[in-house]
Amino acid sequence: MIASRLVTSQVWLVTGSQSLYGPDILDQVADQSRQIADQLDGSAEIPVQVRWLPVVTTTEAIAQVLAEANASEECIGVIAWMHTFSPAKMWIRGLKTLRKPLLHLHTQFGVELPWQSLDMDFMNLNQAAHGDREFGYIQTRLSTPRKTVAGHVSDAKTRRRIGTWARASLGRAELSTMKLARFGDNMRGVAVTEGDKVEAEAHFGASIDAFGVNDLVAVVDRVTAAEVDELIGEYEDTYEVAAELRPGGDRHDSLRHGAQIELGLRKFLQGGGFHAFTTNFEDLGGLRQLPGLAVQRLMADGYGFGGEGDWKTSMMLRTVKVMGEGLPGGTSFMEDYTYDLTPGRERILGAHMLEVCPSITAAKPTLEVHPLGIGDREDPVRLRFTAAPGEAIILGISDMGSRFRLVVNEVHVVEPTQDLPNLPVACAVWEPLPDWSTSTEAWLMSGAPHHTVMSTAVDAEAIDDLAAMTDTELLVIDAATTVRGFQHELKWNDVYHHVAAGL
Repeated sequence: MIASRLVTSQVWLVTGSQSLYGPDILDQVADQSRQIADQLDGSAEIPVQVRWLPVVTTTEAIAQVLAEANASEECIGVIAWMHTFSPAKMWIRGLKTLRKPLLHLHTQFGVELPWQSLDMDFMNLNQAAHGDREFGYIQTRLSTPRKTVAGHVSDAKTRRRIGTWARASLGRAELSTMKLARFGDNMRGVAVTEGDKVEAEAHFGASIDAFGVNDLVAVVDRVTAAEVDELIGEYEDTYEVAAELRPGGDRHDSLRHGAQIELGLRKFLQGGGFHAFTTNFEDLGGLRQLPGLAVQRLMADGYGFGGEGDWKTSMMLRTVKVMGEGLPGGTSFMEDYTYDLTPGRERILGAHMLEVCPSITAAKPTLEVHPLGIGDREDPVRLRFTAAPGEAIILGISDMGSRFRLVVNEVHVVEPTQDLPNLPVACAVWEPLPDWSTSTEAWLMSGAPHHTVMSTAVDAEAIDDLAAMTDTELLVIDAATTVRGFQHELKWNDVYHHVAAGL
């Protein structure tokens, strides 16, 4: 398993005030802001530690704490709250240098006003109503990227939105240090899986490196029979294993080689510190099978993956898996494969050759072996299942030449209309919002890819937060989308990004 970022990550609560109010008021500000931090830290909606920082009242103190946030490996984002009035010129130096995601929390300590006892002492202490407006102005004046959340921390909706931002911050932190291994190159002749890897590292921080497939084969070949035996025991405990694959079965050797590939691939990734990878059925070197089971199980453990050399989708899959850790549901590599165009109940059936992650199913997968008509190798083993019903997003990333573009479609995952006894791969069936024709027309107009990330754990708001943090274009296809409106959004986005690139 990959080490969890949830264990070590923090968001820092920084509270602004000024020395004008005197030590008594500042002591109360500190005490109350610490209580706010404690409430957030103890909430189920926020997946990481919320660390309280001493109240800042000067330009120097603000610049120092934000510089410390930049330097801290544990800090993935900063929450700023102006409990009283903090003159915003004091924040300019710090905000100009802040490189971590910022959330502006607009709240106050109490919920209700003490109408009968309310006096100027209370008013001087509880000034967020205009202190945060001052802070909002300077952020806008400086074009500071941030998320703004208004609400009391006792409100679950407020905590959920902060938690969503924290999860996007986890994803952004993962992107900034991610290492991705490409085994072979991209599928020949395909356009959308290509992209500028130098720009990806400059823009997101992810490092994408290529290895010959036989570099992997050398590790696979060193796997011992005892290691394979132990892993097969795990398969038998975890899945419904087809009789022909069990010890003594006619195809048991296929399962042994599938296990050998998994063990070798896992060792290669762990040894190089990689959290994402790609394969390509056109370039398998000395591998006897296309990795199917191995890829599925590595994805279930949190690795990013892209088929046919699709490193951009692999990069985003790992990012979304980090964002969704601990949430119900799962996240998988996916591809729109075919349609059911029955009028009034149009649906999309998504799958891939083999590589769909079992985190998106509630059923116990079956472990099977079937022929694969492409790749010129032995029949590969794979897990077979269907995705559990629920709300989900479909996320795609494209390199548009001048920028990266993210496209999200909100969907309803549904049960297949009928059984699929002859489909030898895992799959998902979904109804896209707002409807099939609008969704697919918008997707095609946007230039979004055929390889995608499906997540039943992470929602569109989290991707919106991530896009803002990484300054990446985002288009959302949801219940409110119209073709005409989407066409206009594409034109506006093109104008904005061309102008912004020249500034």
